[in-house]
Amino acid sequence: MNTNVPEGTKQIVDGRERVFYSGYWVKTYEVPEDTLQAKRKLIGALTRRLFNHVEHGLNIPGSRLNEARKSYEDETNEDRRRVKGAMLAGALFNRAADIFTKLVELQSVGIEIQSDNALMRECGRCLQEALGLGRLVLHRSGEEGIDELWGEPFKAFSIPLEDFYESRYVKIGMTLRDIDRIADAMADSFEPLPCFTGIAPHVRAFARAAQVKTETLRTDPDIFDIWTSFVTAAERLCGHFNEAALPTNMEEQHVVGDGRLLLQQGRDLVSYITRARTPMPKSTADYIERCKAYAERCARLAG
Repeated sequence: MNTNVPEGTKQIVDGRERVFYSGYWVKTYEVPEDTLQAKRKLIGALTRRLFNHVEHGLNIPGSRLNEARKSYEDETNEDRRRVKGAMLAGALFNRAADIFTKLVELQSVGIEIQSDNALMRECGRCLQEALGLGRLVLHRSGEEGIDELWGEPFKAFSIPLEDFYESRYVKIGMTLRDIDRIADAMADSFEPLPCFTGIAPHVRAFARAAQVKTETLRTDPDIFDIWTSFVTAAERLCGHFNEAALPTNMEEQHVVGDGRLLLQQGRDLVSYITRARTPMPKSTADYIERCKAYAERCARLAG
């Protein structure tokens, strides 16, 4: 990583404009014209992306907002209240999307919509309330929440699109950094072990494929090759195993089995981060610690 380049520097790298954040040159995309239509399309995409990555059952129609709010407010059990709060957040997001859709329809027939319009204010209020409830929501893996996903629709609503795109590049740079951190932990922990010797190149290839996928939009014409490379790199990573080096001792075999499971968990974590295109700091830190603990366990067994 080059630490001498100022954050936010843009330049052409291999024929493509990129911007520098967190030590990485992140691929950029053309910013659409800052209109209600463009914002509606972006907020809709961000909302679909959100529901795709969080726990199931939260995509409550905006028309059921009052029901969702009453159910949440009447709930007294703490665990159930968390889930109902998450469902309320989903209803709020969908209500905001409904409002924005109608505003765009009005604008399309020549009705001018000002930023202080009552419906615009209501849309912003729904998004802001949903953001506050986002802390109650877990990632689909159940490991942690991804607050950034809940903040993105409100951010897209409240700031210029150019600033929103720039904020995404900042997050993507942080995501690329964390993918490398996870890959370092995997390579350092597994490469020295006989059953996994030779895995480091597969780890690096998987991390690189994940990083390319992270910075690439689904609408990019290269997505077919990029997604294929990512999936096959993941398959090669977890398919690498030196069967001939499997120990005969039953206890050591259990340790090797635990290692294979830990490797799969690392692949899954990188996949979650890659698809969400945002860091998962708690899960990343926990996984790195588990890798260190596993390496120490193997060292004690060998000694």
